[in-house]
Amino acid sequence: MPDESARATGVVFLVGAGPGDPGLFTVRGRELLGECDAIVYDALANPALLEGAGAELHDVGKRGGNTESARQADINALIVRLAREGKRVVRLKGGDPFVFGRGSEEAQALAAAHVPFEIVPGVTAGIAAPAYAGIPVTHRGVATCVTFVTGHEDEAKGAPTVDWSALARAGGTLVLYMGVRALPRIVEALLAGGLPARTPAAAVRWGTYPRQETIVATVDTLVARVAAAGLTAPVITVIGHVVALRETIAWFEERPLFGKRILVTRAHAGTSALAARLSDRGADIVHVPATRIEPLDPAPIRVAIGRLASYEWIVCTSQNAVELFWAELRSAGLDARALSAARVAAIGPATADSLLARGVAADVKPARFVAEGVLEALQARDDVAGTRVLYATAEGARDILPRGLTALGARVDVVPLYRSVVERANAESLRRTFTEGALSLVTVTSASAVHALVDVVGAAVRCAPVASIGPVTSAAAREAGLDVAVEAAQSTIPGLVDAIVKHFVDDDGRELTGD
Repeated sequence: MPDESARATGVVFLVGAGPGDPGLFTVRGRELLGECDAIVYDALANPALLEGAGAELHDVGKRGGNTESARQADINALIVRLAREGKRVVRLKGGDPFVFGRGSEEAQALAAAHVPFEIVPGVTAGIAAPAYAGIPVTHRGVATCVTFVTGHEDEAKGAPTVDWSALARAGGTLVLYMGVRALPRIVEALLAGGLPARTPAAAVRWGTYPRQETIVATVDTLVARVAAAGLTAPVITVIGHVVALRETIAWFEERPLFGKRILVTRAHAGTSALAARLSDRGADIVHVPATRIEPLDPAPIRVAIGRLASYEWIVCTSQNAVELFWAELRSAGLDARALSAARVAAIGPATADSLLARGVAADVKPARFVAEGVLEALQARDDVAGTRVLYATAEGARDILPRGLTALGARVDVVPLYRSVVERANAESLRRTFTEGALSLVTVTSASAVHALVDVVGAAVRCAPVASIGPVTSAAAREAGLDVAVEAAQSTIPGLVDAIVKHFVDDDGRELTGD
């Protein structure tokens, strides 16, 4: 009979998580995360990669010097066991599995257990961290070779196996992984081996993350500079004349919001757009929605859809309203053609874009993206008075628009589609975010978000300045005692991001001092 313990029914994918920036994760890696049954991940894999994962999660640590990390033998046994249970397993490893990641050891264990596996390379930190610091590891005329070496040798091997004297004479660029604690010993060995003391050097901590920190020195001053800055792992150290190129090609740390920690509280529609736009400009994003969208009883909108032919105007006040309205429209077996006889107004460009994506071009898009702006635009027309209007909105929305349309002689059917409720599940995370401090800004995109923050966080919410999407939200924030430091000139996500950038940076790109 075959050995049942060696029978493999699943498969393991040894996937490189990259250096930290989720944008550097491979397409193949994302595909596998979306279809696997289990994920066994390292401490240095960005947690953002695991968001929304439907698989079972196994945290095995694997961070240098971390006594809480699982033993390698236990990790090998875990991935073998999961595969033998018939599961598709992603073994998510920081950087590249085969660059100081012990991925080959795990592959050997899988091969010995007759478990099928696949290797998915990742971007290694030894190249990515220097690149994000503006340091190329090779450069024509400066360095034509690069050596990658671990500064954390296996103590079980006994005597050191790295010939630092040979590396000191090799020329080119030297990139050290996991070498912070051993840096004094390494530098001493390099200097003793003949490496010139004034050779440029740099240490990059949390490379490719928004909290990246770069220290530039020379070999003889590197240890003191790293100690003075308090750098601890994870750090990539670069030694060689390529470090001097940082003076002209540094880019990541030059982005306008680099070093700014911004809380994004927006729920549902627009969440990724706001976070992505701020992140693209260098901000360190903390995303903890303060509210969530809760659909209401669909009966009223179903009644309205049943008599769509009676409406001359349909007014939508948000992307959420469009999405919920459209879901009911499709449930009724209808599409954009059902709105052909009506004119449509959208409160702003995001709402208009949401309509257009469904085949409906808004007839009215106001200059001001608030209810007052929609009312002004409709008051200026001669085809509104005496008409019947379907007003698709949120529960508790201000009544300025329906009152104004009624005053024009229109008959308005107000149909709330959803309510914004406090996201209690995030309460502790929100409170911790504020009590930990160090927030540069808190973004709020609705009055309901303001109320939710005050409800959940309490007085601590006043510890950080607020960036508001527009005057209505600002008024709610000020009424709650918050410091509104930024208000968007246009009540849109791009407008809010532009206002935040302007708050921190002047026209020349220099950080404002407040003088």
